[in-house]
Amino acid sequence: MLHMVKLAVGIRSIEDLVLRQSLQTPPVDDLDGTDPTGMPWFRTRMYPRRAAEILDGGSIYRVISGRILCRQRITAIRPDTREDGTACALVMMAPDIIPVSPRAMRPFQGWRYLRPEDAPPDLCANGHSGDVLPEALRNELAALCLI
Repeated sequence: MLHMVKLAVGIRSIEDLVLRQSLQTPPVDDLDGTDPTGMPWFRTRMYPRRAAEILDGGSIYRVISGRILCRQRITAIRPDTREDGTACALVMMAPDIIPVSPRAMRPFQGWRYLRPEDAPPDLCANGHSGDVLPEALRNELAALCLI
């Protein structure tokens, strides 16, 4: 298994990400026989050479305001074409956004691979009942290096 990490450009919070993804229209009519309606997606210029490892349970971790804050399971990766005719990769994700323990990350272009041992843990994975801090409070505590 392998993950990806990508900046969420123009997104200020997990709520912004949820809203933006809810407004997306399906990129294609049919994705390998599955209906893509309601599935979030993004396009990226480079096709991941290790796509098979990513599809074996990998997620996309999102950097929002300088910190990895959440992840979504990747459900499909396939070659695609942008509106201008250039080749790209289409990455489809599960709709569930899972908050993770915030981790600082410097800006970068495109996406990067993220090994499972380097990925931040889910906030609900440490025996929590599912209750998580409000994002504003979590961001403030992370900025103070308290979480």
